[in-house]
Amino acid sequence: MKQNITETMFHDAFHDMGRADQFSWQARSALFHYLEGMEWDTGEEIELDVIALCCDYSEETFETVADNYGIDIEDMDKEEMQEKVLAYLSYHTSVIWHDDGRVLYQNF
Repeated sequence: MKQNITETMFHDAFHDMGRADQFSWQARSALFHYLEGMEWDTGEEIELDVIALCCDYSEETFETVADNYGIDIEDMDKEEMQEKVLAYLSYHTSVIWHDDGRVLYQNF
């Protein structure tokens, strides 16, 4: 038995599991739409598993990603640094969403 999940229900599921702070509202919304797109593209339904999503995806600052993966961003302005981090992540995994300070990506 499967249940259709709305975006509001998706956000609520994170709250109900005590994981509301795992991702920002914008990142959770982007993840919801990304997963909906995957379902549409593959024709396969995805079961909502909040804990698995928290393990499979990360939202971090660009600086944190650079530190975690040893990306040299020394002497770069903000735009150059973000482009370099996005290029690195895009090469290694799926970038789901980003804004001016944070990025949501699939862990690798």
